[in-house]
Amino acid sequence: MERAIDSARSTTSGARRTRRLAGFATLAMMLLCGILTSGASAVIVHVGPGKTLSYQPLRGAVRPFDAFFSNLDYNGGPVMASNTNYAFYWDPSGGAAYPAGYTSGLDQYFEDLAHDSGGHQNVDSVSTQFNDAAGEFANYESHFGGMIIDTDPYPANGCKQASKCLTDAQLQAEIKSYVKAHGLPEGLTTEYFLLTPPGVEDCFTASGAECSAGTAKPVYCAYHGNIADGASEIIYSNDPYVTGVEGCDDGNHPNNSPSDGALQGGLSHEHNESITDPEPNNAWTDIGGSGGEIGDKCGGANGAALGTAPDGSPYNQLINGHEYWYQQEWSNQGSACLQRFTFSGAQPTASFTSAAAGGNAVSFNAGASTASGGVAHYNWQFNDGPGLSTPVESSSPTVTHTFPAGGTYTVALTVFASDGASIGTAQSIVAGTPPAPKVTKLSPTSGPAAGGTTVTITGTGFTGATAVHFGSTEASGFTVKSSTSISATAPGGTSGILDVTVTGPAGTSAIVTGDHFKYLAPTVTGLSPASGPKAGGTSVTISGSGFALGSGTTIKFGATLATGVSCSSTTTCTASAPARTKAGAVAVKATVGAVSSKANPADLYTYF
Repeated sequence: MERAIDSARSTTSGARRTRRLAGFATLAMMLLCGILTSGASAVIVHVGPGKTLSYQPLRGAVRPFDAFFSNLDYNGGPVMASNTNYAFYWDPSGGAAYPAGYTSGLDQYFEDLAHDSGGHQNVDSVSTQFNDAAGEFANYESHFGGMIIDTDPYPANGCKQASKCLTDAQLQAEIKSYVKAHGLPEGLTTEYFLLTPPGVEDCFTASGAECSAGTAKPVYCAYHGNIADGASEIIYSNDPYVTGVEGCDDGNHPNNSPSDGALQGGLSHEHNESITDPEPNNAWTDIGGSGGEIGDKCGGANGAALGTAPDGSPYNQLINGHEYWYQQEWSNQGSACLQRFTFSGAQPTASFTSAAAGGNAVSFNAGASTASGGVAHYNWQFNDGPGLSTPVESSSPTVTHTFPAGGTYTVALTVFASDGASIGTAQSIVAGTPPAPKVTKLSPTSGPAAGGTTVTITGTGFTGATAVHFGSTEASGFTVKSSTSISATAPGGTSGILDVTVTGPAGTSAIVTGDHFKYLAPTVTGLSPASGPKAGGTSVTISGSGFALGSGTTIKFGATLATGVSCSSTTTCTASAPARTKAGAVAVKATVGAVSSKANPADLYTYF
């Protein structure tokens, strides 16, 4: 997991940097910006195996600049072309209460944002200039999916920095469980904003070193991230209650509502970072310069007020006729923090070719790219860590880069016009002779024969993978998270152990012990017909999972073997019911290898 945090404090971890580990949930955190230090810069900090935190510059800190622009650069990942937003209130019976006006005020904000969708009058318009390699832009196409009232009880404390303290892993688990249980949408068009009531705090891990603003270890006001779910993902933002908390809320509430504190405390910030960089540090972020995503670079600065609300509070956003006060977002065109944006001039274009240059070197040519007045600068992100890959910036369209090893890499290019206007593109390129994929570990190593298990595949050489197989069957879906991690959804299969293999440009992974996946016992979920005469001979279609094809499955009606068993798929068999002396119901049991289905009401066959 990688988390991009906006921190309230500098740490001694500034020298420790790493590139995005794309196979894990990624997070981006909003500054506790009331404490100022100088010289802070974006860093990636390790907090445990497979988990990192990315601390971003503090509000008001002195920051270095790119050689050419202090702008966001493209790193090859997706943006959100549209966003349907859900306000997710975790509100179990007997839990802490939300203050009056909090939930209604936030719901109103999401409705207002949707009402003005497509306009240029608020900060969401600033994000629209950022695109991805698939040709999508982070459009101001916002919809309100509605409010979610989750009454599931809170789990036991996972951390100790508050009387009610949950870890990010616990928050992710609840969001994913609720979304799956209620059939809610996933993917890059939907975001869930988790909004917990006062007194419910959280930390990234059980160690409690970095926690929400109301804890004994305050570091962040909010953060955003993504949760892997097989071939899909869930985009989310964690927004604990920060109204009235110094460093998150400056006390200006133009709606005279506690919901104003949530917007200042990071909700709008995380929303815009999500749509431009939903998998933090994978789309638009400033890696080579002052650091941070679209919201981080403005350090919480709100800019000039448009006017004054009836309670005397300033406001800088007028959305669907309602007044709001929250931070600006970074615009590449003009290289400045803005409250609203309309693109001017011609959009740049970006394209490049590549050619082998000997060994692991590759030559690149972006000469076909265009920009108004000519391309001012080219920014190349080679994504060839380990470590955070600092982009190569040049005024020349050609560059030759030597990769650390033969393999498949995602190379991203950002083209800048002289006014900072930008466009991004990316390609997978092969350097040298890449090794074949290698699978070393699966987690989990077993699942139901019906399929649907999300399996994390660990190994090497996964960049550019074209297929994942469970035995001879293709995975229902898979996502390459990094060169060492794939998230795949197991298809239905036959009960027993099989090998999971990964295929890429250099071939298919060899069979090893570490790639074993076990499908659990078969199931019987239906019979047709479910009754027949005692004389037997009725042809019965048996539905379920885990069946071995052909005659490899044994079927029993009660204690008696069926005849004529034939399975046309792992989910369907036919069998001839044996004779029985007594009328009544018996369980139909399927056995594959040494494992049998468990009795359940759906497997009963009645003799008459």
